[in-house]
Amino acid sequence: MHSGIPVLERAYEILFTGALIFLAIMVVLCLIRAIIGPRIADRIVSVNMMSTMVLVMIGILALMLNEGYLVDICLIYAMISFLAVVVLTKVYLGVYREKKEKEEKEHGSD
Repeated sequence: MHSGIPVLERAYEILFTGALIFLAIMVVLCLIRAIIGPRIADRIVSVNMMSTMVLVMIGILALMLNEGYLVDICLIYAMISFLAVVVLTKVYLGVYREKKEKEEKEHGSD
């Protein structure tokens, strides 16, 4: 990000800092949504949104600090985040199916 134009560099710094602050506020709001719920699906979507925003924050920091290794960390975090959401969804679907089958057995025996 070192283009040699000080005004442009300062404008980018202000823009990136504002984006980081905004994303930090949004991550906190998603964390509140993940805690409150009320459904499991809301929590899973909230955790997925938080991880996506953290990915963007890492990308912005990679640009601001001019550190290439942060992009590698960002890619690894994206893969882990994707796998975590898939696993959480599979677990949720398994619990939901068990609950549904249990309800069907209870109603079928009446």
